[in-house]
Amino acid sequence: MGLYLNPGNEAFRQAVTDDIYIDKTDMIQLINLKLNKSRMKYVCVSRPRRFGKSMAADMLTAYYSKGCNSRELFTGRKAEKGELFELHLNQHDVIRLDIQRFLFHDSHAGIFIEKIQEAVIRELESDYGNYFTADQYGLPGVLGQIYAHLKKGFIFIIDEWDCVFRFAKERKEIQKAYLDFLRGLFKGAEYVELAYMTGILPIKKYGDHSAINIFDEYSMIDPKNLGKYFGFTQEEVMEQCRIHDTDYGKVKKWYNGYQAGEIQVYNPKSVADVLTWKKSKSYWTGTKTYEALKLYINLNFDGLKENVIQMLAGGRCKINPCKFQNDMTTFSTKDDILTLLVHLGYLTFDDSAEEAFIPNQEVTQEFLNAIEGPGWNGVAHAVEHSMSLLKSTWQWTKML
Repeated sequence: MGLYLNPGNEAFRQAVTDDIYIDKTDMIQLINLKLNKSRMKYVCVSRPRRFGKSMAADMLTAYYSKGCNSRELFTGRKAEKGELFELHLNQHDVIRLDIQRFLFHDSHAGIFIEKIQEAVIRELESDYGNYFTADQYGLPGVLGQIYAHLKKGFIFIIDEWDCVFRFAKERKEIQKAYLDFLRGLFKGAEYVELAYMTGILPIKKYGDHSAINIFDEYSMIDPKNLGKYFGFTQEEVMEQCRIHDTDYGKVKKWYNGYQAGEIQVYNPKSVADVLTWKKSKSYWTGTKTYEALKLYINLNFDGLKENVIQMLAGGRCKINPCKFQNDMTTFSTKDDILTLLVHLGYLTFDDSAEEAFIPNQEVTQEFLNAIEGPGWNGVAHAVEHSMSLLKSTWQWTKML
């Protein structure tokens, strides 16, 4: 068992023993169907922070890794019903990376790719050192040599894959080097049994094309068949409210409204917080997310402020998410900013109507925090007036 090669199951163990845990292990069955399928084995799942990205990565690591025995953790859970469950349980070499661990200071930007390769190669030496010689081709070269000798494949599970684009927003050369590294690691590589990456942003595009075009992408814009794993569903939240003696109506008002395709989901962390602390409020404020939100809406592309007023009053905004370049700096129109806000969790997206809107009261509060201060005085007054009219309309409708 190593830190990067075949890690243990401690993180998933902590999750399943928490007071609030919802079984999403049936997702494993869908991932098993992708193993060693040339056109399906590359998976990139992007969703906002606090929506369970790391927990899903921990779950897959606990299931596949040869470095642990996780049978007891999955006993009685949904994954056991999968046809391929026994075949793959703790039977694979897993390389598990959290990119954020290598990139948490400005000084790391120029060396983190090298450090990732050094760390993994160092652990590979203990099990496979007789089958490779480290050379100028780095980690891809080492894995290629192991495969040539043993026909031995690896499962890659990468968390916070996109932190480069958030941490080094303006460092285009660093971003390109990182994408080149991922392309070299994965594209056409026979040693890849599965590559599962998760982060906030989808894969970065250059021009009209993705820099890594081999991945199937699942996002808040297009979750495909993974929608119910993007958050807690209504039925799951209702059951947890019953267990924890909490008013479901209040929880729904504050935290419901995110759309993952045809499925409505809740932010898991916010639900866990309200069930724990028994108080409905915005739990986003703990990290002052409104400051980041203010940065984007203050750009005011194409009358973006007016759209914010419209959405705060319960309206929706038509958007085209197709041209978004999947980074945090390349903006040509307000559609780019609104699409980014969907990926960040400040908005949600109705695919059938091609409209974005504010999902719930928690996020509404963050927008209200963001529009306080200089430059927004008139807008804040307009928002207050619009919301007052909306409430009056609701009251009038109830009397009919």
